[in-house]
Amino acid sequence: MSIQLKVGDKAPNFQFDTPWVSSQDFYETRQHQNAIFVFLRYHGCPICQMEMANLKRDIGLFDQKKTRLFVFLQSSTATLSPLLKKDDWPFDIVCDPKGIIFQLYAVEPGGIINYIDPRGLISAVKAISRGFTHKKFEGKETQLPAAFIINPDKTIKYVYYGKNISDLPRPPTLAENLK
Repeated sequence: MSIQLKVGDKAPNFQFDTPWVSSQDFYETRQHQNAIFVFLRYHGCPICQMEMANLKRDIGLFDQKKTRLFVFLQSSTATLSPLLKKDDWPFDIVCDPKGIIFQLYAVEPGGIINYIDPRGLISAVKAISRGFTHKKFEGKETQLPAAFIINPDKTIKYVYYGKNISDLPRPPTLAENLK
């Protein structure tokens, strides 16, 4: 188990791929902006699809504060590039099928208890009732979510490690922590 990052730590740099662009450097892409990281499981997960839709809906909260949003998935570029159109997503979708960046930020999977937590099951039902369907399994099924806010000076301003598969701050909470 990795040591969790905390407020004040320097945000580790990394190389990343999106479904459309490969080999980008996080530090070089930021252009002296705040960044929000949201770590989810994989695109086939209905809860993750719902969270991505919520972030897309509320992207204005982050744009107003000149903040770049990165959503990390354990999905591969091969899975996502035929499914997603770049112009439909107002944030960076980072493909991390081997979990390298998840490990770098100490975003660990939970146990079966975290997976079957009633709050996660309620979120799954909510996602399915909103029309999100389960697709391809990728990565670690018990992967827990996390969220970070990174200051322009590359220090971590906000850290949240989820306790079940749907335990993630909502977009307005993340925006409030950008002050």
